[in-house]
Amino acid sequence: MDNAMANDLVLQTDFGLGDGAVSAMYGVARMVSGEIKISDLTHEIPPYDIWVASYRLYQTVKYWPAGTVFVSVVDPGVGSTRRSIVCKTTSGHYIITPDNGTLTHIQHYDGIEEIREIDEITSRLPHSEESHTFHGRDIYAYNGARLASGEITFEELGDVTALNSVELLTIDEAKIENNRLTGSIDVLDVRFGSLWTNIPLAFFKQTNITHGDLLQVTIYHKGKKVYQNLLQFAKSFADVNIGEPLVYVNSLVNIGIAVNQDSFSDLYHIGTGIDWKLELRKAKKIIFEEETE
Repeated sequence: MDNAMANDLVLQTDFGLGDGAVSAMYGVARMVSGEIKISDLTHEIPPYDIWVASYRLYQTVKYWPAGTVFVSVVDPGVGSTRRSIVCKTTSGHYIITPDNGTLTHIQHYDGIEEIREIDEITSRLPHSEESHTFHGRDIYAYNGARLASGEITFEELGDVTALNSVELLTIDEAKIENNRLTGSIDVLDVRFGSLWTNIPLAFFKQTNITHGDLLQVTIYHKGKKVYQNLLQFAKSFADVNIGEPLVYVNSLVNIGIAVNQDSFSDLYHIGTGIDWKLELRKAKKIIFEEETE
């Protein structure tokens, strides 16, 4: 094998932890090998939300050692004709997932070296042939563990399939036009309700926006304006009062929108994905002068 396996298996699903589904995936992986280290990326992907699953892989994969195997199961088409695939990224990581768009962000921002199609009939947990709705356990966790443990190689998992045959979601690039920055709201910082955009910090440098500047922030849903306000570009949340909105730089060095100690998403009913766009522009400083009689 051209990449040494890291012996790490990282699981992502929309299963939640309310029942035994995730534990069953752990158990199958342990039956394959007691040597692999199993970790969770998250099991709280919103149900059936392939876009968020794709984004969380992009957000996380690069921080694991090369050779790590990721299994991502957000699979609204389970039991249908959608394929099961394994990819090797240009960074040397492996991702096993349904072919339904989950590789969109990894392919777009990081790159994929090769993709192979897994045979769902032969490459599955022994004696699970009659189960058609639990591929997370029977195909993905099982093959992820075999790959992470070195029981099987990437090449042995299936035949090569063309990169351009893989299902991808639409990504709209962030843009600068006449000092207006436009982009999409890709995902939430779920626990805190902040909005993560695809506008890079580099755009602020190109348009001479610096900390302390006031920005006009406009948010659109399907082309309709749903929010507009003047927000400070803050270095940290402490730069603004509690309850006050701000613009900041997130952990991916992209621009985020937040409310100090509250949820921007909940307060203003803002969602994520390609239907949600925003526009930023530098606002003129507002100077309040006392009235003179």
